Amino acid sequence: MGKGLHRQARAGKAMDIALAAPVSKDSAAQERARARELRASQWWKNQIAAGRCHYCGGTFPPSELTMDHVIPVSRGGRSDRHNVVPCCKGCNSRKKATLAVEDILDSL
Repeated sequence: MGKGLHRQARAGKAMDIALAAPVSKDSAAQERARARELRASQWWKNQIAAGRCHYCGGTFPPSELTMDHVIPVSRGGRSDRHNVVPCCKGCNSRKKATLAVEDILDSL
């Protein structure tokens, strides 16, 4: 196993999970402020105009799409164009602070 990885058994399966560095409250607050700025940008408005959820592929009115951090802020993710995607409220609630790959591994 590489540095920063640990082995975790989940549902009878062993997998390597990357550990995120602790994120300070100030850093998390700063990233959330950046997310609010990004949400007001024309780039984000263009992203949600298509009405597609990044995770389930469903079509929704833009007002029903939320901004999701692919790598959650609580796990060191940034609020930039490379780390945020539009998703439906259901997918965002289900994902919470996990990585998409963890969701896939859990379904195996």
